[in-house]
Amino acid sequence: MANVELTSLAKLPTLSKLRKLELSDNIISGGLEVLAERCPNLTYLNLSGNKIKDLGTVEALQNLKNLKSLDLFNCEITNLEDYRDSIFELLQQITYLDGFDQEDNEAPDSEDDDDEEGDEGDDDEDEDEAGPPGEYEEEDDEDDGGSDLGEGEEEEEVEGGDEEEEEGVRGEKRKRDPEDEGEEEDD
Repeated sequence: MANVELTSLAKLPTLSKLRKLELSDNIISGGLEVLAERCPNLTYLNLSGNKIKDLGTVEALQNLKNLKSLDLFNCEITNLEDYRDSIFELLQQITYLDGFDQEDNEAPDSEDDDDEEGDEGDDDEDEDEAGPPGEYEEEDDEDDGGSDLGEGEEEEEVEGGDEEEEEGVRGEKRKRDPEDEGEEEDD
């Protein structure tokens, strides 16, 4: 529920199994006690870009016993003196605040990687339909020099030439090799 002009969590449903909640870039300034009541198993909470100003507001998160990562970046509370030390002292269950632990070590991106891998899986399926993905990586690297290859490098020339001459017909590469060689002899 990021960037949806949310001002209150009062109508948040009970989501007892929810572990990750994104509430960034809203207008939330309080009422965080609702989270412990309705989402008791949260491990990751992003409240960055909200109107959270003081430690009293964040104190309600003490009841989120499983909370490991809290993000308050771009909230007014981050301007308080000793902000980081105060939050780590107040919420002793958290390991990461604004993406860093108490020793300023960056949090691993394991949660983000899972999301990205899911997205990449869709892309891989498209490439598999057209042919092996390894071929396309080579083509992309040879965009600007594929047509200048010598006769001894026919396979690379065909791959580079295919992309320039007929974009989008990638699945037919292997069938067209003999034709391309015949065209070279005619030239």
